[in-house]
Amino acid sequence: MKRQLLTSCLAAAAIGIMIGGNPPAGAEELRISGDLPAQCEHCSLAGRLATTVRVGQPAPDFSLEGVVGITAGKEFQQISLQDFRGKWLVLFFYPADFTFVCPTEIRGFSESLTSFRTLNAELLGVSTDSKWSHLAWIKRGDLGDLKYPLLADFNKVTARKYNVLDFQTGAALRGLFIIDPKGVLQYQVVHNADVGRSVDETLRVLEALQSGGLCPLGWKPGQKTLH
Repeated sequence: MKRQLLTSCLAAAAIGIMIGGNPPAGAEELRISGDLPAQCEHCSLAGRLATTVRVGQPAPDFSLEGVVGITAGKEFQQISLQDFRGKWLVLFFYPADFTFVCPTEIRGFSESLTSFRTLNAELLGVSTDSKWSHLAWIKRGDLGDLKYPLLADFNKVTARKYNVLDFQTGAALRGLFIIDPKGVLQYQVVHNADVGRSVDETLRVLEALQSGGLCPLGWKPGQKTLH
């Protein structure tokens, strides 16, 4: 009986992920006894088993609506991973709009966009907030002159795919991914929510990946590689 309940829960969550939806209503209330978990926390076990993302494998596909400007009638655009074939992509998730650490990261990456584009790379920011929340935040002025899109993963499908969804809060963890021009994931890092990421380190890693060599500890652009 325990095995049947767990199998049913895993299958239901997997189906929800495949069709781009949430786990079935009531699935999180499923109770099982014995040596299995006492509660299916929003099918978190199934979600994690179904959303393994690995360096060296194709990056999970996505297509999300994002804010690309504040001009009336031209604020939003559908953006997908396929749009960046032939370019490097730095995709970073952040927990929430109208917070404290997140705007420092978003502004910092925006201010360095020219450096990324010099390396044939584009930037995308993503959270589980709505596109309207993104737009309101941008219009309030917290993000300065934002030069790249903020995507709205409101149904949390993309955060699940990249295994950065906090199933307790519904927010994305502070994950960053570098995807190469062929759509292959080449780097990933997830920070504690209290600790912002480094633009300089992201650029260093990007250049290291593009160098084609073996980069030792502390390697910096312009230094020799090991091979």
